[in-house]
Parts: sequence; structure tokens; C-alpha cells
Amino acid sequence: VSHPRLFEKVADEVIAYRHLGSFNPQDFSNIVWAYATADESHPGLFNKIADDVASRHLGSFSPQALSNIIWAFATAGVSHP
Repeated sequence: VSHPRLFEKVADEVIAYRHLGSFNPQDFSNIVWAYATADESHPGLFNKIADDVASRHLGSFSPQALSNIIWAFATAGVSHP
């Protein structure tokens, strides 16, 4: 069951955060995985998360979190420059 308004509201809330420093790698993984699994596209959310993930030391991410993030981007058809 999809609820587009809920997904839109959550995405807008995450995008509104100035810094995503309080989010840990698993948080990012769970968020984008949920959007991809629900077939909910929100490029602004994916871009915000991609920018933050790309700025971090990827050694802090578990292999599972990284693979889930990459899977979600591929499934959602989102690329990041």
C-alpha cells in the first residue's frame, strides 16, 4: 500500500534539514530503500542524501548499508553527478 502524501511529507522534512549529521549510514539506507521499494520517486530527497553520503568517509558505512543505498538508487532510476 502506497501513501504518496506521506512519502512527500517525509521527503520534504528530510530535505529541510540543513545538515544530515544526525543521520547514521543505516538511516540513509533505510530511507532510500523504503522509497525505492514503494516505487516512490523523490529526486530532491535522493539528491540530498547522495550529497551527504558522498561527503562522508565511506568506511563508516557497513557493506550492507552501501549496497542497499546503491540498490535503491538503481531501482529508483536515480543517478547522482
